[in-house]
Amino acid sequence: QIDKYLYAMRLSDETLLDVMARFRREMKNGLSRDFNPTATVKMLPTFVRSIPDGSEKGDFIALDLGGSYFRILRVKVSHEKKQTVQMETEIYNTPEDIMHGSGTRLFDHVAECLGDFMEKQQIKDKKLPVGFTFSFPCRQSKLDEGFLITWTKRFKASGVEGADVVRLLNKAIKKRGDYDADIMAVVNDTVGTMMTCGFDDQRCEVGLIIGTGTNACYMEEMRHIDLVEGDEGRMCINTEWGAFGDDGSLEDIRTEFDREIDRGSLNPGKQLFEKMVSGLYMGELVRLILVKMAKEGLLFEGRITPELLTKGKFETKHVSAIEKSKEGLNKAKEILTRLGVEPSHEDCIAVQHVCTIVSFRSANLVASTLGAILNQLRDNKGVGRLRTTVGVDGSLYKMHPQYARRLHKTTRRLVPDSEVRFLLSESGSGKGAAMVTAVAYRLSEQHRLIDETLAEFKLTHEQLLQVKKRMRAEMEAGLKKKTHDTAKVKMLPTFVRSTPDGTENGDFLALDLGGTNFRVLLVKIRSGKRRTVEMHNKIYAIPIEVMQGTGEELFDHIVTCISDFLDYMGIKGARLPLGFTFSFPCKQTSLDAGILLNWTKGFKATDCEGEDVVYLLREGIKRREEFDLDVVAVVNDTVGTMMTCAYEDPNCEIGLIVGTGSNACYMEEMRNIEMVDGEQGRMCVNTEWGAFGDNGCLDDIRTIYDKAVDDFSLNAGKQRYEKMISGMYLGEIVRNILIDFTKRGFLFRGQISETLKTRHIFETKFLSQIERDSGRALLASLERIWVSVCVCAGGFFTISAEFLAMLTSKPWEGLSRIPSLYHFISLFGNQAIFLSPLRVTFLTLVSLHSFSRIMHQTVKDLAPNCDVTFLLSEDGSGKGAALITAVGCRLREAEQ
Repeated sequence: QIDKYLYAMRLSDETLLDVMARFRREMKNGLSRDFNPTATVKMLPTFVRSIPDGSEKGDFIALDLGGSYFRILRVKVSHEKKQTVQMETEIYNTPEDIMHGSGTRLFDHVAECLGDFMEKQQIKDKKLPVGFTFSFPCRQSKLDEGFLITWTKRFKASGVEGADVVRLLNKAIKKRGDYDADIMAVVNDTVGTMMTCGFDDQRCEVGLIIGTGTNACYMEEMRHIDLVEGDEGRMCINTEWGAFGDDGSLEDIRTEFDREIDRGSLNPGKQLFEKMVSGLYMGELVRLILVKMAKEGLLFEGRITPELLTKGKFETKHVSAIEKSKEGLNKAKEILTRLGVEPSHEDCIAVQHVCTIVSFRSANLVASTLGAILNQLRDNKGVGRLRTTVGVDGSLYKMHPQYARRLHKTTRRLVPDSEVRFLLSESGSGKGAAMVTAVAYRLSEQHRLIDETLAEFKLTHEQLLQVKKRMRAEMEAGLKKKTHDTAKVKMLPTFVRSTPDGTENGDFLALDLGGTNFRVLLVKIRSGKRRTVEMHNKIYAIPIEVMQGTGEELFDHIVTCISDFLDYMGIKGARLPLGFTFSFPCKQTSLDAGILLNWTKGFKATDCEGEDVVYLLREGIKRREEFDLDVVAVVNDTVGTMMTCAYEDPNCEIGLIVGTGSNACYMEEMRNIEMVDGEQGRMCVNTEWGAFGDNGCLDDIRTIYDKAVDDFSLNAGKQRYEKMISGMYLGEIVRNILIDFTKRGFLFRGQISETLKTRHIFETKFLSQIERDSGRALLASLERIWVSVCVCAGGFFTISAEFLAMLTSKPWEGLSRIPSLYHFISLFGNQAIFLSPLRVTFLTLVSLHSFSRIMHQTVKDLAPNCDVTFLLSEDGSGKGAALITAVGCRLREAEQ
């Protein structure tokens, strides 16, 4: 009979799944910028971006305001052997007249209680970080502010709605003047619950309260939160699901009793879902049902007493007592007798059944909304089966004998593809507020230390000017005969005396050796009205054992590749002029003779240093006895780059490479080149600036990470400048920073994977990907990178929000460690006075996403009198070698 009477309260799984789908739609509306203003489920960003990672420590105060009791906690988190938490708590009453009075009185009361607590703890002289659990709907734009949207749970203090509660509390504290507090975070009780449980279980990503009120929060992907800028990482969302149904979306399942509860509440038409499920209203719902049943003669033989008719006389704690399995019926008789209705045994059974139906409906409805959150988490992660933990708090969940079991069972039935652990919050949401504060404190401390560490990379304008001055001095030392031998920046004459003039014509071979790949090219240059350059090339690998074997093996390999290319092109019989791009420091005595000074970029072939590389190439060709070539020129890749661009733009007189290695060349006045006879005209000088600083002149700007990279390199103490700026080493510098930050506990929970210890595992291309991408693409890039360097501890992949922020903060902004190229421009500005203001075009081979933009801007800042155009070399330095050969042939023919 009661089942039939309360049929509308018994919800089928079909109905619950429908409610779950409705709530999922409400969540989506709340997250959307367009629909949020009218959404009933507000999905408020909390600015909590990380759960505890186990490294938090310190002394914190937590305030917990959300009901008729106000709690203050002192939470000490220490790390002696393992992380431990000590808590001391004081509970203060919040009288009804203060709850319904003015906001000023309310916050004065909070400040007074806090003062009393600090007095008892003897900490009034300390300024401890404070976390404020404020269990009402707030709109936040940062962690330490919260604007109250609306009061709930019987609170009605005036002048608070629409105001920042942190500011109101600070004002009340300041007015007292007897202590100070640093309020670092304001959090909802659900967030506090999630953080409390997250301290014990790092899989916890949902917080659930079922007590006086009800609410939930969870960790949402930033890319779905329209109301907050940025797509990276996650943020905790406070759903404020108590207002679900305020737009009428639950009218089909609300009963006459729900409507009567709402009409008699302090906030009619609001928090309708909360009024159907929470502890504040459950006892009253049962009372209304009992009154109606008694009036209709279905209970107590139709007897109705003044007590039964009194609002609030039947409390939710009575529902919990009556539903106890053994003593429930006795409790029912006791409670009903106090209400004066003289119940029969059948009446007690019937009342117990009413209580069961009302509390069961509550558990079922909460399971359906929780199921929507779990489905959202599963879809966000793109997994077939979700494993997660829900942190739970609240008197109804804790005190009701059957509630937790029913909620768990229904949730698992509605969301069968989720493996959910429910973790009871033993310490309430106050500890959680302290943990949010501890995380905020940890992050602010980590950010301070990270900023302090990375500050060494941020070179000021004055520092760059100093480096510019030093480079100028090094250049002059390299150009002078007296100081050339001891100079680190060698300023090598290339014997390239002219850039292309457009009359070059013919077929030329070009070789390009400078890294792990070796290119052979056939370049067909045609002059005339329609100048054309047609290129054919083939790329060959240089195995590591050849790079680091004997010189004979290296040049035999090069000749084998040339032979294959000549066969491939069908030109083995022709004796073509050849240009050799050889991207290592060489001292040239003529255009076709270059003595290798030292290997760089991982090459270590023996019996080459101190030898003429053109001679070694010719000897290799002789050993092969298959073909002959006319080696006209040996050039550095920077020279090849300059020549390639000069063919397109006659103003080009600087070549710049910023790739695996780094170097630059430029057209210098012959009168300044003391190593070569003659003062007329110009000659291209290969600076070999990678060795800048090998004499210690850059030690004041080298970091511990630069020194570590240098110490473990193949050529420790050499090419120091190149190791600070080039692609071969940038990733390695970042890897050393990651290891240091992990050792210091900033990243990856302090766990360094074996793979991360591997040199060169973090590639420079990762920096390009991280700077280039955003949103989902960035997360995908990061996941690929982390998987490849195995930094995920125990196979459980996590990207900490703070690390994500660090990676995506554009570390290049406001700094550049590639100042030397600016010195050339200044050199022109100072020496070539007849070109003022000077316009220079030069090539740059840089590919990092924001690298070139910042470099261009810094050049402009450091050389304001120079009008510089940057021209990207589309065809690399191989085409440049062919053009130098063509120019060499033209000049040779002119001499003949």
